[in-house]
Amino acid sequence: MSRLKVTAQIYGLQSSLSFTMVAASLAVGSHDSHSKRYLTIAASGGLNQQRTGITDAVVVARMLNATLVVPKLDQKSFWKDKSNFGDIFDVDWFISFLSKDVVIVKELPEKFQKVVGRSHGMRVPRKCTQHCYENRVLPVLLKRHVVELTKFDYRLANKLDTDLQKLRCKVNYHALQFTNSISEMGQKLVDRMKKRSRRFLALHLRFEPDMLAFSGCYYGGGDKERRELGAIRKRWKTLHISSPDKERRHGKCPLTPQEVGLMLRALGFGSDLHLYVASGEVYGGEETLAPLKALFPNFYTKDTLASKEELEPFSSYSSRMAALDYIVCDQSDVFVTNNNGNMARMLAGRRRYFGHKPTIRPNAKKLNSLFLNRRNMTWDAFASRVRACQKGFMGEPNEVRPGRGEFHEYPFACICEHPDARERIEAILQHQSKSKSKNVGGLPTQNVEAHTEDESVVDDTDWLEKDEFDDNSQTQQRAGHEDYNPFIKTDEPELEEMLSD
Repeated sequence: MSRLKVTAQIYGLQSSLSFTMVAASLAVGSHDSHSKRYLTIAASGGLNQQRTGITDAVVVARMLNATLVVPKLDQKSFWKDKSNFGDIFDVDWFISFLSKDVVIVKELPEKFQKVVGRSHGMRVPRKCTQHCYENRVLPVLLKRHVVELTKFDYRLANKLDTDLQKLRCKVNYHALQFTNSISEMGQKLVDRMKKRSRRFLALHLRFEPDMLAFSGCYYGGGDKERRELGAIRKRWKTLHISSPDKERRHGKCPLTPQEVGLMLRALGFGSDLHLYVASGEVYGGEETLAPLKALFPNFYTKDTLASKEELEPFSSYSSRMAALDYIVCDQSDVFVTNNNGNMARMLAGRRRYFGHKPTIRPNAKKLNSLFLNRRNMTWDAFASRVRACQKGFMGEPNEVRPGRGEFHEYPFACICEHPDARERIEAILQHQSKSKSKNVGGLPTQNVEAHTEDESVVDDTDWLEKDEFDDNSQTQQRAGHEDYNPFIKTDEPELEEMLSD
């Protein structure tokens, strides 16, 4: 079977493939909001879940020809963060940047503040379409003049008219800017990472007790783990009783720090890699992190890069700390997640929009069986199978066809192909093929192959929303890695030991 084989480094995907995509025009058009219709929303969840709600709220306000009140952030969820919108985002910029699209005010007029209450609140279904909003919300808005949409997360349909999709991008990638204090501290962390290594990888490690409890997964901690996570799980009264084995088989369990480390080493990242880890409180603490630190000694977090005094304005607020991690992960050369949560999806979309920087997602469903059987194979065999499992999960442009996937993760309506893209890529690849790639900062050399059309592709859609995608929503092209050339020696003792422990 014939293939075009070219050699590129994973971080090189950014420099070569960024030419294929450029931001489409986001000039949505002038719009006058009705002065007697006010829409308020109550966002829900953590920072990135709320970010989706804020973005979609602007679009809904435009649909309903309503004035939007600056959204309320979630102050009652698990994290108990008392931050307001203006504590996280630059509210004046948000209002002014979108002024030609939607009228936004900081507060309701006084005459409406007195009447807003439970009677004016309503919750729309998830993935509500424009027709749904016009039928359900608009009549109430016309009658009462003000409506609050509660628990507003993922309440807008994935597929909308192109202008509305572009407005989503305009809000998410341009209007929502962090406050100066957050932006400046986040940039300091990025600069300190780049002083240590010209290139670095950022890992979003979701392994906090609440995350594990919510997942219903089991990680081998015996009765102590079942007791501790079971107590946390009771906080969500609507969660059904889960089967940990079933959840793991279906790829619903976040990878452990050790599993992430083994995956990265199998993909070719060397022990000299500089690794930034974005996480909250890791369940099990240092004992849980020890295997990952052993694989990647150049291990950094907010707390190791900044002093307590520098972090003091942020450390008591989970959303502000998450915003700092968001900035560092966004500017990393390669971004990796151990799950497919909100931050992973939001950042993957942003990195596609701004130049297609690589985002590696674990194919947890297929990796699970490998980790369970890793003691029964050599390191070479394990690494080869990991690379095979990760085809289509390495952040390449054609992983999902335009129009498929969650919009916030795949904002294709806001991205167009550069007219000179193919010529530029050919020139870059020809240049790379003539010279040997260098391993800089522990990032690996990788063979990226263009598949012929008759090749089969891996079909794995379980991580997607079931109601949005059919069984055949996978990629048309996925880069192959059978001839992968990692910098790992096949006889590295610490890797063989981890496979046999």
